[in-house]
This record gives sequence, C-alpha cells and structure tokens, in this order.
Amino acid sequence: MKKLILSLTVIALVVSSCDVLSFDDDINKNPNSPSEAQPSQLIANAMLSLSGLSSSPQAQYNAQYLSEIIYVDESLYPQSSTSFYWMFEGPLINLQTAIDNSNNPNEIAVARILKSYYFWQMTDRWGDVPYSEALQGTDDFTPAYDTQQAIYDDIFATLKQASGNLETSGSLEDDIIYNGDMEKWRKLSNSIRLLMALRLSNVDSQKAQQEFTDALDDGVMTSNEDNFVFRHLATEQNENYWYNQIVRQSREWWALSERFLQMMRPVDDPRMSVYADTTNAPTAPGDMDYVGLPYGTPDGGNTSDYSLLGADIHEQDAPVYLVTHAEVLFARAEAAQRGWTSESAADNYNNAIEQSIMQWTGSDAGVQSYLAQPEVAYDPTNGIEMIANQRYIHLFMHGYEAWAEWRRTGYPDNMVNPQGRDVPLRQSYTPDEQLNNTENYEEAVERQFSGENSIYGRLWWDEE
Repeated sequence: MKKLILSLTVIALVVSSCDVLSFDDDINKNPNSPSEAQPSQLIANAMLSLSGLSSSPQAQYNAQYLSEIIYVDESLYPQSSTSFYWMFEGPLINLQTAIDNSNNPNEIAVARILKSYYFWQMTDRWGDVPYSEALQGTDDFTPAYDTQQAIYDDIFATLKQASGNLETSGSLEDDIIYNGDMEKWRKLSNSIRLLMALRLSNVDSQKAQQEFTDALDDGVMTSNEDNFVFRHLATEQNENYWYNQIVRQSREWWALSERFLQMMRPVDDPRMSVYADTTNAPTAPGDMDYVGLPYGTPDGGNTSDYSLLGADIHEQDAPVYLVTHAEVLFARAEAAQRGWTSESAADNYNNAIEQSIMQWTGSDAGVQSYLAQPEVAYDPTNGIEMIANQRYIHLFMHGYEAWAEWRRTGYPDNMVNPQGRDVPLRQSYTPDEQLNNTENYEEAVERQFSGENSIYGRLWWDEE
C-alpha cells in the first residue's frame, strides 16, 4: 500500500509541475474497441436477428409443417402468450438508432426497409402493436398501440420512400444479406410491399390492387439471386437453430406432419427429399418411404417410425429463406387470377413452382414432369386454391408466413384441430405487457377483441 501511495504521489507531482507534459483527451480510449457503434454496424447487428422470425417450433406448429414427437402438448395450441419485446430490445432499437444517427442515404434506407419488415411480421402475429410512439428509449416507456391498418399504411409509404432514396450506384458496409448490392435492396423493398398488398385482398381489395400494381411497377424480385436469405455459418456462434436443436442437443423431436406429406408424396414432389428424411418403418414391406406423423398424436411415437426433418434443412449453415422470388411469382399469379393485372396466372404459377424447386433442390430436374401431373397442372377454375397450396409447400419452415397466408386464404384446407383445438388466429400479448403498459394494452385489446386477449381474436385483415 505504501508503494502505491508513493507512486501515485510521484505521478501527481510530475503531472502538476511539468509544463512539457500534456495528455490527449483520448489517451484512455482503445481505438480497436469503440464505445459507440457505427450505423452500419447497428444495421448488421439487426440483420443477425432475422432468422428468429422463422426459426422456432411454434412457427411450424401454427402452419402444421412439423409434428411434435416428445413434448406433444407444446404443439396443441395452449392459450399461452408470446413476447414481442425481443424485437424492440434488439433489432428495432438498433435500426432506429442507425436511422437517427446516419447521414448516409443507403444506411437510412436499408434500416427503414428492415424496420418495416420486422414490424410487418410483428403486426401479422399479434395485431395492433406499439409503432409510432415506440423506440423512443427513456422518453416513453408506455407507447400507445397503433392499429394494424395504420401500421400497414405507414409501412407502405416508408418502403416506397426507402426504395426511392436508395443510391443503387453506392453500397453499404457490413451488409451480410446482399453484400452492399443496393439494387437487390430496392427489389426487396418493393417485393415486401407487393406481398403486404396481397394480405389486404379480403379487407380492402381496391387498396390491395393499387398497392400491388404500384409495387410491381417499381420493380420486384426477378430471380432467386434476389432472395432475402439469412445465411448461417458453419460455426457455433452463427449456426442454424435446427442444427443446434437436432444435432448439438440430440433433440429428434420433430417429424413432418402427415397432412403435409400427403400434399407432396402422391405427386412425387421433388422438394420432398430435401424437406424430409426417409424412414425405416415402411408403409409397404421392403420400402424406404416418407411417413408423416399425424399432427397432435397424443403419444408421439418412435422417431424411427416417421420421416424426420430433412438433413439439408438442419445443416449447421443451412439458410433461412424469408422473402423469395418464388413467393413473389405466386403473388403475381394470384393477382392475375383476381384480375388485378393482365399477366398470365398460369405462367406465373408454373414459373413459381420451377423457381421454388430450384431454390430448394438446386436443380430443375423433375420440374416438367411435376407440372404435367393433373393434380399440379394449373386449372383457372380452381386457381386461388392451387396457388395457395403450392405457395404453402414452397414456404416450408417459414411457418409464420405460411400461417398468415392460411389465415388470409383458408388454404390449404386440410389443417387439423388436434384434440379439438383450432389453429390459432394470432399470438396473444404477454402479462408483462399488461403490467408495464396497462392503459395502452387494455385500450388495444378492447378495440380489437372486445377485451379478450385470446389466440383466437381475428386481425384487421383476417376477414371470414
């Protein structure tokens, strides 16, 4: 202790008595460890959360892609709540901070596109959510809930403006999605608008058509190279969720649902061998086949009896597809079928299936024979259902998006009610939100659902 006191005394004397010495204000700052992140870094950090919009068992249960083998009750639609706080506390506040602190047009535009995408996913799961008053930090801990209609209107405008503000001759640092290709960000922005417009087909068909054709005219995805994909790495720090569950933690808990495989197996769908593994419990002696587990089977079953999630889907670096060229083509097919455009519904439908198969298998092998089958060949008298069913097959493992499209269209119409429980129509707000933001929470629940925060409340666009 004496040595320490002496040392400090000497240092103090030297500093106070020597006019020659002067210290820079930044001497204690590590240039390799900045205390403030740059806007591009905040945007990149927000990108890291994108896979969470798709990679969860609940998403696949709501779409009935996967059947639970072990903990079956988790898939039986309990009246439980789901938190949206992670989006506000992570990616959204990062994106808002980037918007508020950047003077780079591409950084601001991309941050607004990503912010819009997160909020679109959020409102389509919960309904009304804090939006215009959210993300103000300590200035407002209790933001009001905006109506879903108001959120949609603002996102349409935000995406159109962001698309127009992008400087496609420029770039974006730290871009882990498109590697700084601003033209791809422009196409994504317009493609999100296009898909959002279709969501309004039942509640406001006139606005839906207007927004759809406007987005289409502005330029949407034109190839699988434009796909909005989160690409995992073959490292533990950034690995696929399903790899962590199935391989790292040895949780072989999920088989493909029987009703889903029945949409693929009779027509020998080329995507089936990617989506599912074969089983050693054949439906016919000597066969190695694809066998689905009926959704909600009480006792689950033996993993060897059913087709588990395909190995390609749970590779460590397996990608997560969020917005894709094929989905845009299915939307264009539906718009043509509805008479919104003069395009060919059949051509867009066929192209969508081809691009979907190429996306999932890496090849166009089997496309033409698949399209030629009577159950697949486009029939305009049953066009909406055929488009919806094929879109559903394409959206495999993006369960929340497939679930939203099922709520909008009612297709596929083979969803089951396990143990008498209907498929949910939304996710419910958490008790934490009721406690933390009571007045605004109660107003939103009363406005939308007559005071009942239930998983069976209908959202604004979800008209019967």
